Amino acid sequence: MQRLASTESGCLLVADITGYTAYLQATELEHAEDVLADLLETLVSTLAPTFTLSKLEGDAAFSYAPEGRVSPSLILDTVEVGYFAFRRRLRDIDHATSCDCNACVLIPSLDLKYFVHHGQYVARQIAGTEELTGSDVVLVHRLMKSHAGSALGITGYALYTATTLETFGIDPQILGFSEFTEQLDDIGTVDSYVEDLTTRWAFEKERNRVYLTDTDAHWSKTWELPVSVEIAWDYVTDPEKRLQWSPGITGFDQQTPGRVTTGSVNHCMHGNEVIVEHIADWRPFSYLTKDYPMGEAEQGDFMRFTYDFEDRSDPPTMTLRIGGAGAGFDAWWAEAGEDQLKVVDENARLLLDLLENLPTS
Repeated sequence: MQRLASTESGCLLVADITGYTAYLQATELEHAEDVLADLLETLVSTLAPTFTLSKLEGDAAFSYAPEGRVSPSLILDTVEVGYFAFRRRLRDIDHATSCDCNACVLIPSLDLKYFVHHGQYVARQIAGTEELTGSDVVLVHRLMKSHAGSALGITGYALYTATTLETFGIDPQILGFSEFTEQLDDIGTVDSYVEDLTTRWAFEKERNRVYLTDTDAHWSKTWELPVSVEIAWDYVTDPEKRLQWSPGITGFDQQTPGRVTTGSVNHCMHGNEVIVEHIADWRPFSYLTKDYPMGEAEQGDFMRFTYDFEDRSDPPTMTLRIGGAGAGFDAWWAEAGEDQLKVVDENARLLLDLLENLPTS
């Protein structure tokens, strides 16, 4: 007798290409299907390994992350990274083609929306493939017919159910999400919050990068990673996880409310000593740059760290570059730089050991 499947909890996510039905009706089928395949490949690549792809559903991708796999920041970052990658791919396809068929001309009309819900599901093997079933699975799919986009006047967005935000302790007001209530047949009222990804993309295109290159850095070192860059990113950026491989840090106090992103300020406690940490640039799963003002130096002097992740190599790598600016930094580096590098290197080795021994399931 086949063993009964057990009920699990986790985060359910559907990514749905906006406007594809109208696009398909107005374009040449062969070209339209090629564009869809290209965009779905781009989209799916941004979901893994944070989320596991359950299946492709026409112009949508349904995925899930079991309980304990994702943190609040990781969910938000995965959605935004996926949306930015999708919009970049749309732009690149549009710029690269000289074809004047409808399928190519109408590419800019496409967009992307996400629906995220935390709930329960049962994973069953049906006809040799895994199928997720349960009322919460039905709910997240029914949300694909949400009127949030038309009501708010946006085509690119992420809709998070209130249950999801409550489960992960995410404050929608601080993040600037719009409250929205959906009335679904046979389900009832679903309270949710919507992130305007179109506006986030416009900001992303305009903002400057803060990034240490090998030429800019006073010191750099590259390590091979035993895990994906997404998992490594989570352990480098999550405050609780940082405590596991940075023994000199005794606590974190986030000074800016909401999610960690560009502009966030943290207080890193080293016993009775407090070090102020500014997030100067935050590009999830690619790189992050942190600035540390030099407390006793002239105003404007700082030390800078850039963590650079590369997933195109096998194995993936993480490069740390350290630099700074000002006479105060130069004097500090000359006196304490060598000792600082020993601490940095030892912490990196602790991180790699931690990642090497993570549970596989």
